[in-house]
Amino acid sequence: MRPYFNRKKLFLIPFGIAAIIALAGFVVMGLWNALIPAIFHIGVITFWQAVGLFVLCKILFGFGKGGPMRGGAPWMRNRMEDRFGNMSPEEREKFRAKWEQKCGHGRWGGHREGNRFGDWDKQAPAPEKAAE
Repeated sequence: MRPYFNRKKLFLIPFGIAAIIALAGFVVMGLWNALIPAIFHIGVITFWQAVGLFVLCKILFGFGKGGPMRGGAPWMRNRMEDRFGNMSPEEREKFRAKWEQKCGHGRWGGHREGNRFGDWDKQAPAPEKAAE
């Protein structure tokens, strides 16, 4: 039986990671040196400064899984809308009651009168224009 990881492939993984980091460093350095000095009159950066900037941004903003604010990404919002859209009326009411208890009445829904917690069955009424 063959092992799942081949030793040759396992040996190449660090080189692949180094190549990806090097490519990202060159891309960051090229973009920075092409744009930032001309726009903000700031000096150019070296390759190692670009790699450091790339790593710092990855630490601060995440590694591609939504970043520090999970669920803030558009694909996550769509996923949640699909999940809530497929709820039965009883599940929706239970969800609304739970959030009403958690958030407090009138505390969170003031800016969306009549469409609190996503009324998926009906559209919000169109705003009426004032008579001139």
